[in-house]
Amino acid sequence: MSLPPEKASELKQIIHQQLLKMDVHGRIREVLAETIREELAPEHQQLSTEDLIRALRQRGIIDDVMKELKFVTDVNETERTSAVKPSTHFVDREPPVLKKTNIDPTRRYLYLQVLGGKAFLEHLQEPEPLPGQICSTFTLCLHFRNQRFRSKPVPCACEPDFQDGFLLEIHKDSLGDGSKMVDATTMLSICDPVHLVLIKTDTFGETTLVASYFLEWRSVLAAENGITNVAVELLGVGTESKVSVGVLNIRLEMYPQLNKTLSSEITSTQFTLERQKTAEKERLFLVYAKQWWREYLQIRPTHNARLVKIFAQDENGVNRPVCSYVRPLRAGRLLDTPRQAARFVSVLGHERAAVIGGGGGKQEQWCTLLAFLCRNKGDCEDHANLLCSLLLGFGLEAFVCVGTKAKGVPHTWVMTCGSDGTITFWESLTGHRYIHRPINPDDPPLAEQPKPLYPYRTIGCIFNHEKFLGNCQPSDAVEVCVFDLHDESKWKPMSGEAIKSVCAPGATSSVPPFPPLCASTIDAAVTSNEMEVQLRILVSEHRKDLGLSTVWDDQLSYLLSQALAAYELERTTGVSAGNEEFQDAVRRAVPDGHTFKGFPIHFVHRNARRAFATCLRSPFCEEIICCRGDQVRLAVRVRVFAYPESACAVWIMFACKYRSVL
Repeated sequence: MSLPPEKASELKQIIHQQLLKMDVHGRIREVLAETIREELAPEHQQLSTEDLIRALRQRGIIDDVMKELKFVTDVNETERTSAVKPSTHFVDREPPVLKKTNIDPTRRYLYLQVLGGKAFLEHLQEPEPLPGQICSTFTLCLHFRNQRFRSKPVPCACEPDFQDGFLLEIHKDSLGDGSKMVDATTMLSICDPVHLVLIKTDTFGETTLVASYFLEWRSVLAAENGITNVAVELLGVGTESKVSVGVLNIRLEMYPQLNKTLSSEITSTQFTLERQKTAEKERLFLVYAKQWWREYLQIRPTHNARLVKIFAQDENGVNRPVCSYVRPLRAGRLLDTPRQAARFVSVLGHERAAVIGGGGGKQEQWCTLLAFLCRNKGDCEDHANLLCSLLLGFGLEAFVCVGTKAKGVPHTWVMTCGSDGTITFWESLTGHRYIHRPINPDDPPLAEQPKPLYPYRTIGCIFNHEKFLGNCQPSDAVEVCVFDLHDESKWKPMSGEAIKSVCAPGATSSVPPFPPLCASTIDAAVTSNEMEVQLRILVSEHRKDLGLSTVWDDQLSYLLSQALAAYELERTTGVSAGNEEFQDAVRRAVPDGHTFKGFPIHFVHRNARRAFATCLRSPFCEEIICCRGDQVRLAVRVRVFAYPESACAVWIMFACKYRSVL
């Protein structure tokens, strides 16, 4: 197979670098000297090339070289068989061993290495984990220009041992000619930062957002040899957004090396101009927002009490327009329908931002999408923003609604406007959908009015990535609200141009790009089996403590799968199916004179022990697990449904059949 000249020279360069790295030349000199001493001293004969190669082979040096160079063959084989070149992430567990990677020599890459951390003082007293011991871990998640990466988990420590490499493709999906090798000047105009999110996972599998940082990588364009080392100080989140949590040592390197680097004056001038441009846009928007708010209050003084939210704080304590938290998001082939998207968002965990101290106050924190997805849980605002973004991606006219639930509790949910005027509310925490039929307050008292099924009480404003509308109807009660969004006497709009100036992608450097969704890494069948085995052990031990024996009915357990699949289908689509077949199968499996009891329950975590403890708190489930009687047979079935971002819906069903003796 003949190689083009540039490929041949590139291959030679790689081999040369590898030989230098292994110090092969020095080892050959040693072997040569040794061979001359051993073999030439007696006879003084000529030493041939074959003699030298034989000596090298005997000492294993040729084998070592071929092992180290094997990755080149692998890369070429992969390139020959793969037309699509995926983004690459490799982890150096043992630095000398080269990992397989798929590099296109016509593209420009940024190689980001995380070379350990220091000053994570919260973990100063953390003991060294014993081998095999489960301990809390740190995981670093990255997003850059539609590429996402995740480090291997490392034990939490004052100096966590991060040793990871990430290969980021600069020319990804945009910026004109994708096949063109991008130069330093063009890269200087790419203002997308590398978003780093640090997640802590405790021994129970609970995740906590530790830090969120936007890394300015373009300093490498002015570095000698195209390599620069950066000490990144990570600050906390929420109420701790001004407190340092630790420092990461990061090394940035350009591949291939730049022919011409920029001067540091040019890069610093570019950064200053971008900051000034962003600050001016944000200042003008703030001036406009204040004017809009004054006009809104002049309509009716009581508007001051309505939940009209124009700005919201992110995890770093930065105030951003709410419209910047929403953007049309396409899920590729990971989600097929809007209802499936609603189901996916509902199985992400719900957790309010932590508040230090009492008083029952709610901490204000709207997370960036990457932080929400990496942590796999967030508040109702995070869920609503993600669901609205996905529904916009599916081509629906969707808005996030800001208002209250019962007892005046602030809440956000999603609304879609049908082309026929139908208004549908989507509860992002549960996946439930409600059709809105407004009550006409001018109707006579005896006229029948629709009874609202949704839990929402008031609505102050609605927004998406392009529009912001404040509710200026006489009452902000949802049940009497008319959603004629073009009627400015009912909904006061903000200028679309003003919103676009600060919220459009790339409009300002303070609006982070949206990451793509990642496919699940969970094997649903394996996880289901593992949980089921654990639950069987827990049930048997619990019954043993009560002095009861346990006999499992595998066939009955298998039959329960039908019911669990039907429950998940109903949650996703709203359509119930397959119940008749399940009931018929159970009737055939339970003999005459026997009683059957079943108890299904739903979780969004995969901790079998925690799920079992929850089940025991239900008197119906405890009655099944602790069943006493004649010919008692127990059954349990677990069905895990995997969704993007490794979110999952877990259905568990306990059942028993026994002979009725009463």
